[in-house]
Amino acid sequence: MKADATAIAGLHTIADRFDHVLLDQWGTLHEGMAVFPAALECVARLREAGKRILILSNSGKRAGSNRRRLAALGLPPEAYDGVLSSGEVTWRGLHAREQAPFAELGRACFLISRDADRSIVDGTDLVVVSNIREADFILLGGLDDDAAEPEHWRVQLTAAAARHLPMLCANPDLVMFGVAGLIPAPGALAAFYQSLGGTVLFVGKPYPPMFAAARDQLGHPPPERILVIGDSIDHDIAGGRSAGMLTLLIGSGAHRATLAQASDLPRAIKTAAGAAARMPHWTMDHLTW
Repeated sequence: MKADATAIAGLHTIADRFDHVLLDQWGTLHEGMAVFPAALECVARLREAGKRILILSNSGKRAGSNRRRLAALGLPPEAYDGVLSSGEVTWRGLHAREQAPFAELGRACFLISRDADRSIVDGTDLVVVSNIREADFILLGGLDDDAAEPEHWRVQLTAAAARHLPMLCANPDLVMFGVAGLIPAPGALAAFYQSLGGTVLFVGKPYPPMFAAARDQLGHPPPERILVIGDSIDHDIAGGRSAGMLTLLIGSGAHRATLAQASDLPRAIKTAAGAAARMPHWTMDHLTW
């Protein structure tokens, strides 16, 4: 496996290595309450250094919803260069209906979303049905905290799997921050559906279309001049490495319980990565300049 990831004290130490940043939200910029002060300063310093910043998120909500939420948490739109969410990429695909897997899906969808958000279907030709038996497919955009446990959905999803309903998951994250700490995210529900025999189509990190869309939005810079910053080896690091980009793991996010207990941090990161292709180039505890 690749040599140990290099621990750094701040982004300034590697600033000459990249021109663009793909920056994760949850666990990296904030945990749902407010943008971390050090992260806010880091974003400002990145812009001062001439770096372009694209917020890349596995949020099932569209880009506009994410911009508004970030502003409410303390990061105004003028502080960065754009947002690309998996919900936005999903909406574009469902609106255009030109490419797989979007073109093959029917029009009647059973929508599972956070806060009853419908922006992922607004402006499309989809019909949202309240009975899963009337659906052509399941559209999983988000989960409310009180419905995050996969067992909550067992009866409905067992019936859906028996009907061979495909699920389109617009948020592959396995865990998310709830009021009481880390709880299952939509990706965990998608995995549960697979365990019941259901078929799942994923949009978001670590899948290539998400990173291709990010490069496209940045104007197709060389991937080796793009730094992916995030707290998930499964999504941010694996996806960035697969796309040929540089990667930085934030240790205080999704893997914090494992890493905080480790007596040998480099070994713990190697174990969590499991393969050289999933090893971050650098690590730091919290996002800081």
